Amino acid sequence: MNLQPIDLAIVGGYVLLTIGLGFWVSKLSSKSLSSYFLAGNKLPWWILGLSNASGMFDVGGTMWMVGLLVVYGLKSVFIPWLWPVFNQIFLMAFLAVWLRRSGKLTGAEWMTFRFGDGAGARASHLINVVFALIMVVGMLAYGFLGIGKLVAEFSPWRLSADPLVNDKLYGLIVVGLTTLYSVKGGMYSVVMTEVLQFFIKLVVCIAIGWIAWSTVSADMIHAVVPKAWDNILFGWKLDLDWAGVGAAAKPENKVVAQSAVSTIASEGHSYFALFMGLMTFQGLFKALAGPAPNYDMQRLLSAKSPSEAAKVSGFVNLVLLFPRYLMIAGMAVLAVVFIGPEWTHMQAQAAAAGKPFTGDFDSILPWVVHKFLPPGLLGLTLAGLLSAFMATYSASLNAAPAYVVNDIYKKYFNPNAEQKTYVRLSYLTSFLFAVIAAAIGWQLKSFNEIISWITTGLYGGYTVANVVKWYWWRLNGTGYAASMALGVVAAMAMTIYKDAAGNPIDGLAAFPWLFAALVVVAVVGSYLTKPTDMETLKAFYKKTRPWGLWGPVYKALKADEPDVQPNRDFGIDMVNVVVGVVWQTALTASAIFLIIHSMEKFYITAGLAVACTVFLKFSLWDRLRDEPK
Repeated sequence: MNLQPIDLAIVGGYVLLTIGLGFWVSKLSSKSLSSYFLAGNKLPWWILGLSNASGMFDVGGTMWMVGLLVVYGLKSVFIPWLWPVFNQIFLMAFLAVWLRRSGKLTGAEWMTFRFGDGAGARASHLINVVFALIMVVGMLAYGFLGIGKLVAEFSPWRLSADPLVNDKLYGLIVVGLTTLYSVKGGMYSVVMTEVLQFFIKLVVCIAIGWIAWSTVSADMIHAVVPKAWDNILFGWKLDLDWAGVGAAAKPENKVVAQSAVSTIASEGHSYFALFMGLMTFQGLFKALAGPAPNYDMQRLLSAKSPSEAAKVSGFVNLVLLFPRYLMIAGMAVLAVVFIGPEWTHMQAQAAAAGKPFTGDFDSILPWVVHKFLPPGLLGLTLAGLLSAFMATYSASLNAAPAYVVNDIYKKYFNPNAEQKTYVRLSYLTSFLFAVIAAAIGWQLKSFNEIISWITTGLYGGYTVANVVKWYWWRLNGTGYAASMALGVVAAMAMTIYKDAAGNPIDGLAAFPWLFAALVVVAVVGSYLTKPTDMETLKAFYKKTRPWGLWGPVYKALKADEPDVQPNRDFGIDMVNVVVGVVWQTALTASAIFLIIHSMEKFYITAGLAVACTVFLKFSLWDRLRDEPK
């Protein structure tokens, strides 16, 4: 597609502005490691919240969720629980406060705070670094795949005759530009550019939502989707009769229904209650583990105070979910109503060439942008989608040198180097990880393979040790390291192993067994070795004050400080979590109901979101405190 001059000017101007902003704030980041990785803990919570929301608004994830909504309808709002999206609620309710009280620079550095500095503690520190770096590479590779598809769709130049290679070459170009500004500016650059990017994306979301709402009627949607498509409730089975829709549809619309049937069969979600049960079980423990050592954790550690860290997580939900789903729902309904004739034509071409064709739901986003946006708005939308990639990529890239430089080089090799030496090494580390991620991203073919591995494989292996570290005093560095090591090995094995039919391991189905094995390893490893030094545990408990199985540590601390009190907030924290998950789901669903003209359900879910907001204002927001009682 050839862009109009105004669109090229908007995209080019955005890229120059972003890079210029990154270089402009670089002096603020180059003073020290704290300035580079945490922006000196000087940024207010609402700035960090906008930044984090922008970083979570990634292109690949948006493409994936558009396809989910087309295939699964309103029930798709639950599928991102695979990450799980409700981890932000647990952070808001209590975990962000606990984490920020440490005052540490990275998640791996936090390990020393929790386990001390013995051999087991050092092992826990190193395995946390290894996990964090694998996570960074996975997220960077995932972003690389999405942005290449998007930019290649709209560029007037073909860099390769092979469409897949062409996508990835454009991915390399955008990755290079993003690496340039994010490396130079550190956390200041990442945050400031993400705030700019958030407002661009907000305009784009509203515009696409309006186009879909004014173009597609409820009757047009109902004519091409299964009967229960707009029902958020579910039973034992999914009960979306796409096959029946395909049989009754006009010839030009059959291919969408056929592709949906094929997708549901390949993803194995027909028994939706079973899928939801496994997903909720896994998601609950992932959320209880706290943030993974990535950009989300770095934002919380960057907050001015523990209470502001909780506000960051709460604000993310408020500003991200509704506008993002206006865009997702808008693209989904435009596609489900209008993409059929084009896919039918492509199917006929494939049949003439003797090749199979199944609609690629990942391609819906660029197709909608191509077909429905006028000049000017098209350029702004491309700038917004480009910013979505840049935000996620730069945030992930900023996390990598924090672990290499602070947790390996400074801790084990050169603890007394000048601050500028650490910052320069951070530049080099970021460039190296950008190259590694691009090399891995070059091998990927679809979002689903990398999303599935990250959410069920890598996060699955991370979960147990990082749940137990918060809630059981007896877990020591050895038990933590052994459990994490087994989890990382299991996750890496999932990238290699295939069954007799050539299918990879189903990480979600395997999670209960992996969970049990990791619990056994954590407990046995802890009991076979000495407990963590009591002075270390008392210092951790006094400063963090988690609830859970901390009786012996509390008694030892109380002997020294009779006025110290245990954390008695478990009950209210769990109430806030339940209300928060309802709040988050209502915000998401209300945006979809609005776009599909289901106004009665929109008013119900929007009203529920408002009621939950008021409840959380009094039960959570007003009760936040920086220091434990």
